[in-house]
Amino acid sequence: MTKGTLSHLATPGTTLSVRVTPKAAANRIVVAEGVLRVYVTAVPEDGAANDAVHKLLSKALGLARSRLTLVQGATSRDKVFRIDQADRTGA
Repeated sequence: MTKGTLSHLATPGTTLSVRVTPKAAANRIVVAEGVLRVYVTAVPEDGAANDAVHKLLSKALGLARSRLTLVQGATSRDKVFRIDQADRTGA
């Protein structure tokens, strides 16, 4: 997916449930039947797959990585991410 492809989902306070497949042939995001599936080439060791999902998802949403927080499923294939409010302080 290209940058900002899922930008219509990037509403602050929204949670996104995703199903992750590590060790995939290519990094990609598929939306099918209302389910967000994220495929990453990274292995699920030492947080590498979580980092890859975080990076790919934030790019597809058109958000800074700091605005996307993993709130559930750090060691599971089913994960929940929260979209945080943008920092307006400029700090």
